[in-house]
Amino acid sequence: MDPLVSQSPPPGNRIIPSNIADLYLQAASRYGDAPAFLRRSIGSTWEACSFSQLAENGKALATALISLGAAPRSHIAILSDNRLEWILTDCAVQFCGAANVPRGADITPQEIAYILSHADVEIAFVENPQILERLDSVRRQIRKLREVILIEPRNIPPSRHLHHFQDLLDRGRHLRNSGDRSIEDRISNIHPHDLFTLIYTSGTTGKPKGVMLTHANMVSQIRNLPFPLSRNDRALSILPVWHSYERVFEMVAISWGVATYYTSIRTIAEDLKSVRPTIMASAPRLWENLYQKILANVRNSSPLRQALFHLAYQTALRILRARAFLRGQLLDTQGRSLFQKLHLTLLSILTLSLLTLPHKFFDAIVLKKLRKLLGGNFRGTISGGGALQPHVDEFFNAIGIPVLEGYGMTETSPVLAVRTWENLVIGTVGPFYPETEIRIVDINSGEILYPNPRLPHRGLGKRGIIHARGPQVMQGYYKNPNATAEVLKDGWMNTGDIGMVTFNGCLKILGRCKDTIVLLSGENVEPVPIESRLVESPFIENCIVVGQDQKFLSALIVPSLDAFRNAGIEANSHSEIASLSKARDIINAEIRRLISPQAGFKPHERISDWRILPKPFEVGDELTPTFKLRRHIITERYANLINDIYRNTEI
Repeated sequence: MDPLVSQSPPPGNRIIPSNIADLYLQAASRYGDAPAFLRRSIGSTWEACSFSQLAENGKALATALISLGAAPRSHIAILSDNRLEWILTDCAVQFCGAANVPRGADITPQEIAYILSHADVEIAFVENPQILERLDSVRRQIRKLREVILIEPRNIPPSRHLHHFQDLLDRGRHLRNSGDRSIEDRISNIHPHDLFTLIYTSGTTGKPKGVMLTHANMVSQIRNLPFPLSRNDRALSILPVWHSYERVFEMVAISWGVATYYTSIRTIAEDLKSVRPTIMASAPRLWENLYQKILANVRNSSPLRQALFHLAYQTALRILRARAFLRGQLLDTQGRSLFQKLHLTLLSILTLSLLTLPHKFFDAIVLKKLRKLLGGNFRGTISGGGALQPHVDEFFNAIGIPVLEGYGMTETSPVLAVRTWENLVIGTVGPFYPETEIRIVDINSGEILYPNPRLPHRGLGKRGIIHARGPQVMQGYYKNPNATAEVLKDGWMNTGDIGMVTFNGCLKILGRCKDTIVLLSGENVEPVPIESRLVESPFIENCIVVGQDQKFLSALIVPSLDAFRNAGIEANSHSEIASLSKARDIINAEIRRLISPQAGFKPHERISDWRILPKPFEVGDELTPTFKLRRHIITERYANLINDIYRNTEI
């Protein structure tokens, strides 16, 4: 194993279970009546479910599922968004010795038919009548499906094969009270390499693939969390729980006895203030939106307040960078010479000596108020599911909200690397997760660039495809050996992502191999850094760079209506923005400013033309649940617009 691969951290106060059913049982024993999960009740109050209640209700529901014929190692679907019933259902499925097949409420009838049929699902939980209607429309295509449980009945009567969630829970309690102990046998027969969950990928390319994750995969994520939590922590849950990222975060929270509060996009601003969370799993989009709102408020404030904000932020940013260098946490992708190290050391010491007192003053009168907008108690947020823009990353770290950006994929349960409070290198996704091996492989030759003892510094700073091996890597794709063989070889997972290991010993993500655009000139272009730079503009809400097999790059732009209104340009739709020459001039100027040689972009990376899209990107449509671009969907939908760019534009 490579020297940079750390071993599993000491247990601390967390639970290290033998499987996920054992996790629920141990949590009930250790944390008892402490709140495990909370949801909004009437008004601003919160309804809590304790660790003991979760386990007891899980036992009852599991007993009822067994009475419906749920077999060991069978597959049970959960088609629902985040809610207490979701985590209770997960608990029950694990107690049955079964595996769940989760998906969000935005699932389409076509996805229901394909996933439930392919996964051999016999029992399905559905959140509401709308999803039930979609399921019923394709029911004949799902030959093995026998029983359906409706979480929100809403006056839909039960029938022979349609059950109400609460009725099933009551049945299980009655069976348990009558002496039924069938789940105890089931739990005792769970093995580490039994299937824990079968997660179908979002289908950004082709049909969804069923990722097989075991109990051992998930337990390794709990065991290897490289930073401590505590029972005093409060977690806010906003990401889709059926996705592996939020799911493992909730399992980790259970292991530490952390209370998890379910929030939503509609209520998060209020919930941040009322819950005052200390930790949260999040996607970059959330922080980008908060960043834009903070800047908008600053722009609308008095000149004095604007000046104070900029002084406070610039002082904090310089303090952040100085401290980072002295701790060995300033991004280093090339290796610094002795002269560079000496120069930066002196500069950092000078910065700290001159700005520490002003920073404390500005922090007290300006930055502390910003933190209060987010509850004021954040110890940190774990950002994943996509790349966080560098300026947003630096902003929140500078104002006192540590961002622990991580990296992984569904196929790796998902975490492969994550920052810690002790190793927070902005511009990277942190050191490798404990027990994880990473290698960097040349894109064209397949040569292993890192680690390589023949190369100076063992291949640090070398760019290539990231391969990973460790206890979190999936068993494979369900009933798809060919797709499994394409990405798994000798235990190594080919992530398809391009990255490097920095001289700080951290992983840096540079782009996506399959996202690479090849121009007619033969130049390979990574669109993600260009897109990340473009959305730094307050006038550009989102964008996608296109140009495969063309002479030059172009962009499809989603404008920010709010930003244009703040600039005095009134428009109620994207088409109105596209028709206003003043608005087009602003976007054109922003593109030229952001994608320029001065900003570090090469001539072939410049955007030669662009178009405004008629509507925003939406999750479940142009975006995955973690806000990644579904490139093939966007390029197919706007093929005519893209063709028009290359048909009519000359360079």
